[in-house]
Amino acid sequence: MKFSYKILLWTIIIMAGAFGMSGYFFVDYVFETSMEREINQAMNDTNILQFAFETAALNIPSKYEVLQDRAIEQIGANLDAGNTGATRLIRISDESRTPLYASEGFVKETDFLEQIKEDSRIYQVIRQGEHYYVQTGTVINALDRIVYLETMKDVTEVYAERTKGFAMYRRVALLVLFLSSVVMYFISYWLTRPIRLLTQATKKMTAGDYGYRAERISNDEMGVLTEDFNQMANALEDNIHKLEEEVRSREEFIGAFSHELKTPLTAIIGYADLLRSHKMDEEKALLSANYIYTEGKRLETMSFRLLDLIVTKRGEIAFQNVDVEVLFKYLKNMYAVSTAPAMDFRFDYESGKVQTEQNLIMTVLSNLVDNACKASEQGSVIEILGRKEKKGYRFAVRDYGVGIPAEECRKITEAFYMVDKSRSRSHNGAGLGLALCAQILKLHDSELIIESTPGEGSCIGFVLPDREVTEHDAQ
Repeated sequence: MKFSYKILLWTIIIMAGAFGMSGYFFVDYVFETSMEREINQAMNDTNILQFAFETAALNIPSKYEVLQDRAIEQIGANLDAGNTGATRLIRISDESRTPLYASEGFVKETDFLEQIKEDSRIYQVIRQGEHYYVQTGTVINALDRIVYLETMKDVTEVYAERTKGFAMYRRVALLVLFLSSVVMYFISYWLTRPIRLLTQATKKMTAGDYGYRAERISNDEMGVLTEDFNQMANALEDNIHKLEEEVRSREEFIGAFSHELKTPLTAIIGYADLLRSHKMDEEKALLSANYIYTEGKRLETMSFRLLDLIVTKRGEIAFQNVDVEVLFKYLKNMYAVSTAPAMDFRFDYESGKVQTEQNLIMTVLSNLVDNACKASEQGSVIEILGRKEKKGYRFAVRDYGVGIPAEECRKITEAFYMVDKSRSRSHNGAGLGLALCAQILKLHDSELIIESTPGEGSCIGFVLPDREVTEHDAQ
């Protein structure tokens, strides 16, 4: 059952119960009030009849010392004759509770008569056929006679009014329930509209339309729920786009890796087959062997970098206090001495200590210097810088080479991504260096800072933040 129908159904049930109870108590209250009025009137009539009986008894000739039964019957007949509306019946009984006079239609039972006591007035409501009566009883002491006076006042009209009241209330209640049901249908439809909009949005998103959002049509709790749903949908859409981007990156990674493997393997297999199947002079043989060695080293470098990239994504590292002098001496020995004729390396750094894993940070610095060399012409200046900052120690490698376009700066840390593929391959590059650097720096709570202008050069650096080195890290 729809939620709007549930609201409508429960509203009808509650209203029907409320109308039924309130109607019953209202009509019953009116009935009880009317009955109380009729009973009071019946008791007053009894008092009047008692007074009239006593007065009539006093008018009896004095020759009778005791009120005779015939006189009592005559008084009763006179009292009954004075009832012009025929809505009151009387019965007069003697001391032994034997009826002496009774109006036509008066009940024959004497149980009520037996309950009448001296100096008291009692009443009861009885039903006789289709009529209802208030029966009263009292004791009259007249001329040394004790007689019992009973009256029956017809109150059928009060009961008829109660029946009519219930019937009228039922019709009114049904009409009100019908009208309120129509109104509540539209109210419930309006109240549940945000739910229908959320359901529609859910179906749209399930069908693949992740950009669809539910319309917010109120500022109440349902409006807040709609806003929260849309925020959840935004987060879900972002995660889906990230997953799609990650899948795309992996596919590109696999494609690029396969391509990068194919190029050196083709050269290795080709030259190896040439050496195996042809007799060549020493110079050509050495040239072929040199190609095989060069491409093999290229595969080795690429595999090591790929392995480092996978490892850094999985594990944690142990930090140590390392003197920056050790790091810059390492770079001097590797580049300034071995490749001095090719590039003009210039070192400018301040002394200090950093908290890092020495081998990993050397890998980062080596990759940055390698990239700077690949982006520069022979003999160009390569600056390797180090400065203390408030939050840590800043390393940077600056070159004056080809530079990187602004739209490419975001992508260069992706595995196998190369800005200039022809230049990178000519330098045995595979696009893994900066991706590896980014992963290592992430373990150090740092990141690459890239500043580049096409045609003027680049400055790529990072800041190692100050941190407390625990005994566990030092081990």
